Amino acid sequence: MENTPEIKKIYSNIQKQLFYLIPEKWEKIYLYASVTQKALSIETGELFFYYFPSGILKKNPINVYEIPNRFSLNEEEYIRLVGRLYQSIKELWRLHKDSGARVWTNITIKLVNLKFEIEFHYDDLSLSKYSNVERHIIWKYKYLDIPIDSFCRKDKKLIERYLIENVVDDMYDVDIYSEPIYKRPIKNIVDYNKERPYEEFILMQDENKKQQEKERKKYDEQRYTCIKKERRGLKRIKQKPREKELSYVEQIEAQRKAVKSQILNHL
Repeated sequence: MENTPEIKKIYSNIQKQLFYLIPEKWEKIYLYASVTQKALSIETGELFFYYFPSGILKKNPINVYEIPNRFSLNEEEYIRLVGRLYQSIKELWRLHKDSGARVWTNITIKLVNLKFEIEFHYDDLSLSKYSNVERHIIWKYKYLDIPIDSFCRKDKKLIERYLIENVVDDMYDVDIYSEPIYKRPIKNIVDYNKERPYEEFILMQDENKKQQEKERKKYDEQRYTCIKKERRGLKRIKQKPREKELSYVEQIEAQRKAVKSQILNHL
């Protein structure tokens, strides 16, 4: 399969669209898409992808269609962006078709360890014994490294049946293309920073952490100074001598002297 500059440009666009659609740091992305030409030359199919959030603890893969609720994003706008990604994949399918190459029916894209890899599969999906939903479950088992015991009883039986019926590896009729990821944009649907090489991205994250730590220390010092001033003020209030309380007779005498003083002032 010849990878023309136009095709490689679409590969780059697909990567950027995936980067943009994921609102947090991730370690791996796996995407599935199918394209079938129906009557009147209308292309239909399906698309879904999963990503693994980065972190020390092992985390479950996140489905693309869970992202809007997970990050409080506008669902309608987000699905529209996913639709644009699928349009790019259909454009890739058309380019392969127009070039006279063998037409694939579905692809699996993997972004792992700074490498972009795409598998082109040629099985006729219209003749498949599995429905779209069943193929989705099987695909999850094959690519997302999910233990079979993690699936429900019904899905587990489906996977076991698939494994029995596919004793021979079904990857024998697959073309694979891969290339390194030279740039991993920071920019995504939540963060709008400029594109930078991945190494610079890591350095920038470290600088951000240092700056946050510096600001936190500054805040703590200011807070400590304020607390210290407040305590000094309270101490002064406590140390201020209390005025002597007058007895009832002394109060009457003081009032009498004040009235007498006012009368004399008016004379």
